Amino acid sequence: MFTANYFIEKLQMNAHPEGGYYKECFASSENISSRDLTTKFEGERILWTSIYFLLRDGELSNFHRLKSDEMWYYHSGSALTIYMISPDGILTTSQLGLDIEKGEVPQVLVPKNYIFGSAMNNEGYALVGCMVSPGFDFKDFELFERSDLLNRYPTHKDVIMKLTRV
Repeated sequence: MFTANYFIEKLQMNAHPEGGYYKECFASSENISSRDLTTKFEGERILWTSIYFLLRDGELSNFHRLKSDEMWYYHSGSALTIYMISPDGILTTSQLGLDIEKGEVPQVLVPKNYIFGSAMNNEGYALVGCMVSPGFDFKDFELFERSDLLNRYPTHKDVIMKLTRV
């Protein structure tokens, strides 16, 4: 039986600033510039990057935003919930897991410019993969403060309280 600590140790995962653990595992050997895209980046970006990401029982990934699309892939453990607020302020959730009959799906796309976070809502852990295209760069990573999101989206107070730091 696998455990969260097994994957953290064997995959040599590190604490992530948004919460949980991660390990960079793959990156494209090609670059892309913003002149080839509708999203404007400073300089070039790797075409795509991929990480392992893990949350343990009770952990969460705080609300953040990227300038790139991020595809999430389920690998092991319990399902987790991905919470997304669209640029229009609409909140949606997706259950990342393998129990299709319960509404879980093995892949979830978080579109660029969505504010999103994730949480374990079951016991155990969730090991997932996240592929970002154009590739992840901390210059394009925006972590949100609770007061900012509460002012912008007061109708989503409960989930904002859950997925933000004070």
